[in-house]
Amino acid sequence: MLSPLTFFKCLAEDTRLKSLLLISLHKELCVCDLQSALQLSQPKVSRHLADLRKCNLLSDERRGKWVYYRLHPELPAWAQEIIATAARHNSEFLAGCQQQLTACSSCES
Repeated sequence: MLSPLTFFKCLAEDTRLKSLLLISLHKELCVCDLQSALQLSQPKVSRHLADLRKCNLLSDERRGKWVYYRLHPELPAWAQEIIATAARHNSEFLAGCQQQLTACSSCES
């Protein structure tokens, strides 16, 4: 069971928070999408996504050489509500990332 302390500790880092909010807004993103949006290297993005997966905030699915992430299907309703509300009401926080987020042609397997 996800505790509020664990939940907020997992989000207490800029890259993890932005990644989770972007995934929430787009329903699903691959590592290459987040690399583009966050302007970070693949290893750094993957490390933060692994942390979010360990917290059971994200689930992943491998398709070819890429891994796609979405909110964990068993995420408690209270956590889903916090994530959705934060994503909807903080467009300025995500504005730069949203502009950088482009379809990644190399994501095709």
